[in-house]
Amino acid sequence: MSLEQYHVIRLLQQQSQSLKDAIALQGFEMAAPWSLVSWQAFDHISSKIAQVLIQLGVQVQDRCIILAQNCPQWTCADIGTLKSRAVVVPIYPTSTLEQASFIVNDAAAKVIFVDDAKQYAMACELQKLCPSLEHVIVFDVSVALAANKVEQHWHLDTLLAANDEQKAEQKTELNQRLQAANLDDLLTLIYTSGTTGDPKGVMLDYRNMASTIRQHDQKLAFQSGDVSLAFLPLSHVFERSWSFYVLCRGGHNVYLQNTQRVKEAISAVRPHTLCVVPRFLEKVYSAVQDKVTKSPASRKKLFAWAMRVGQRQFEVAQGRAKGGLWLSLQGRVAHKLVFSKLHTVLGGRLKFMPCGGAALDINVGNFFHAINIPVLCGYGMTETNATVTCNTLDNRVPGSNGQPLLETEIKLGKDDEILVRGAAVMRGYYNRPEDTAAAFEDGWLKTGDAGRLDANGNLFITDRIKELMKTSNGKYIAPQRIEGAVGCCPFIEQVAIIADARNYVTALIVPAFESLEAWAKDKGLKYESTLELLRHSHVVAHFEQRLKQLQHELAGFEQIKKFTLLPDAFSMEAGLITPTLKLRRKMIYHKYAHEINAMYNN
Repeated sequence: MSLEQYHVIRLLQQQSQSLKDAIALQGFEMAAPWSLVSWQAFDHISSKIAQVLIQLGVQVQDRCIILAQNCPQWTCADIGTLKSRAVVVPIYPTSTLEQASFIVNDAAAKVIFVDDAKQYAMACELQKLCPSLEHVIVFDVSVALAANKVEQHWHLDTLLAANDEQKAEQKTELNQRLQAANLDDLLTLIYTSGTTGDPKGVMLDYRNMASTIRQHDQKLAFQSGDVSLAFLPLSHVFERSWSFYVLCRGGHNVYLQNTQRVKEAISAVRPHTLCVVPRFLEKVYSAVQDKVTKSPASRKKLFAWAMRVGQRQFEVAQGRAKGGLWLSLQGRVAHKLVFSKLHTVLGGRLKFMPCGGAALDINVGNFFHAINIPVLCGYGMTETNATVTCNTLDNRVPGSNGQPLLETEIKLGKDDEILVRGAAVMRGYYNRPEDTAAAFEDGWLKTGDAGRLDANGNLFITDRIKELMKTSNGKYIAPQRIEGAVGCCPFIEQVAIIADARNYVTALIVPAFESLEAWAKDKGLKYESTLELLRHSHVVAHFEQRLKQLQHELAGFEQIKKFTLLPDAFSMEAGLITPTLKLRRKMIYHKYAHEINAMYNN
């Protein structure tokens, strides 16, 4: 098929015509009518939203904001905006007013979609700060709208309930816009959260998305009717690009608003797939390891045996080892006694889980390979519409991010920087020609990540060039490697490494307080406050022992020599992490300068 046939809107219209009453969108624990949305209803709702936007004066390639948690309305607003040939600009619902106003003003957006009362209040403030912002559309019908804004503020459900016959002019205009739609239209502006400086609007067009969909067809075994759970934020390129793919291939997308309910959602929805980040997998892994640690010796031996069998079976399945009847019989026993229970916790019918956003610790990856829950690690950026490389079911190389998609090229440049070229690579940064020029080298996108390629073309990320730290002894430290190694601990929630221009490595650690307090209770420790608990000699010794175990595979100069336990998490509100949970290291080092200096002055 030619790339034109992969235009997102045309693919979705084909699915709507084919699947009709089948479910396209599902709101987990949401009330009707958004609990279940059929393909026919999805097509109708999104077309009606497009007509509403046209009636509100939205022109071709005008910008519209979506600032909301994951929900079916999010995707209906997304596709409705695209049908009107306007450009969708997502904003993280956790963004501050300052962050949101920068994006709205930079994009000169006309319309904003929001969900709840808190987001509506922000939208009202944004209208005061952003001259271009004319209309606010609210998903939650229980939100009380400002009485003096009746011509500017609307409930989505009210707009959808309006009489269709009054919209003849808008229907005609919509049909004309759909007929004129092409791959060179801008589809979205996604503002990179960035660990430094102002965010930049990444311009992704329909050609980028069409290429991504076609390339995923060549790599993944996703079928019409498969269920995907969308719990990562749709405001991020990973979940949104994946949701486009799921729907364009006739999948059933389930939206989770409250990420604290992910365990319950997986159990109830039983997805065939879901996008994950390493932190999610680390938590599953650490919870299992913690349970095994507390088990009787016989169960520990059974688990260790099952893991060895599972690992051998994985290597056989990948064609890297030879199997046999005895291994097959052992595998059945291991599955029945151990792995089946883990499968049930994860819904029982997972085909694969795309994983990205950061490096996955190899031990965590091997755990999932052994229990036969395929984790397909990939590498990508907002600037590449997510996936550049990925593992596949028949090519899973531990520690790697897989091979490039078939229409994407990669090579290594200066300092082993990963360079990317292909139809999925962004058009550039919005209104930033100098930044766009600086991002490319002879037509290749400079990623800022360093890597290596094995003999089969599998990509291994070695470090983030901009984040490489050099100790005063001249040793280079890749902080994410160390943070990934120790982040698997069930007692560690967050960790930030310090090493640049220092003579040894230290760490700021945010404990997983629920696990730590349970451990302290079990040990009979007495304390009056969180700070007293963190300073308790038994707690400090416990973390020292844990770190010693977790770092045995690291070189001596990479290992954490001293650490400080922090009572408060790194948060977006404090400006210490980005919406994609990346550390803002400069801000962290500034806030905790006293604690850091104390680790080097003693």
